Amino acid sequence: MTVRTTQQLFDLTGQTALITGGSRGLGLQMAHALGEAGAKIMLSSRKADDLEQAAAELQAAGIDARWIAADCSKEEDTRRLADETLERLGGVDILINNAGASWGSPAESHPVEAWDKVMNLNVRGYFILAQQIANGYMIPKKRGRIINIASIAGLNGNPPGMQTLAYNTSKTAVIGFTKTLAAEWGKYNINVNAICPGFFMTKMAAGLIKTLGEEHMAASAPLGRLGDDEDLKGLTLLYASDAGKHITGQWVAVDGGVSVVLGAA
Repeated sequence: MTVRTTQQLFDLTGQTALITGGSRGLGLQMAHALGEAGAKIMLSSRKADDLEQAAAELQAAGIDARWIAADCSKEEDTRRLADETLERLGGVDILINNAGASWGSPAESHPVEAWDKVMNLNVRGYFILAQQIANGYMIPKKRGRIINIASIAGLNGNPPGMQTLAYNTSKTAVIGFTKTLAAEWGKYNINVNAICPGFFMTKMAAGLIKTLGEEHMAASAPLGRLGDDEDLKGLTLLYASDAGKHITGQWVAVDGGVSVVLGAA
């Protein structure tokens, strides 16, 4: 066996990646990470205008990027996304399930339709896309990397100021989904892992940050800050590359230590 260098282990040259929720925020950050390591990138989200801008940003950085607009809360759209991506890229070596929705409401008055909206995108959409990509490419090829974006919200109950029952429940489900899929698909050499981000300056978190205050939220982390535009890159690349080939069924919190203070399951 020839032992590769660390640089070789992290190299994604010739690999292909599909990233949902990839037009901004954490998804776009992860797209940069994989593209900078040599992967060809397919971005997806609902809005074509946002995707076009995101792809242009990646291309300006020298990354091979393209996009497909799709709503992963809808089964037909999710299956179309998988089929079109496989056709255009010739396969998907790395899948990042990142598209997500949230809803703020006390549990006793949480609308059922809002519950369904969150679950359809955050859980059902992850399952359908992973199944389609695995059956269409990863299982026949006996290789693949699936990265599911969970959240530290899936590790605990709500801290004061948050009333996000459906979101928290969905992210707990993502962790269970990740572990179970890893156990089942290890025989196909498919690694399945999860990332649990903490508080980042994203559009989804903007309302909560405005309500609680950026300084207050930063102070809740032992490192004393919110996540930035680099903080998911390292773990994403580890999971996606051969540097992490013996890691599967795991979740890691990227949260500045918030989950250490709040406690984790």
